[in-house]
Amino acid sequence: MTGYYDLILGLIPLSLIGVTGVLSLVGFSVTSAVPLAASIPVALIGHALFVNSPVDDTQSTTEAVDSSNSFEPAD
Repeated sequence: MTGYYDLILGLIPLSLIGVTGVLSLVGFSVTSAVPLAASIPVALIGHALFVNSPVDDTQSTTEAVDSSNSFEPAD
């Protein structure tokens, strides 16, 4: 199942190439279309990092702590 970050990773190159192509067809030169189109992937990355930021799974860390309590020395 695809998650939010999988979609973001797919949209980054698609939006850069797609918007660059559209801007080139409209009449922008490629040297000006690429930086303008790059603002969309930058916005996607910023949203994924700062607005919908990844968080640690707290259950997995408690399981690791619980399993370390059952450790026995090899003496």
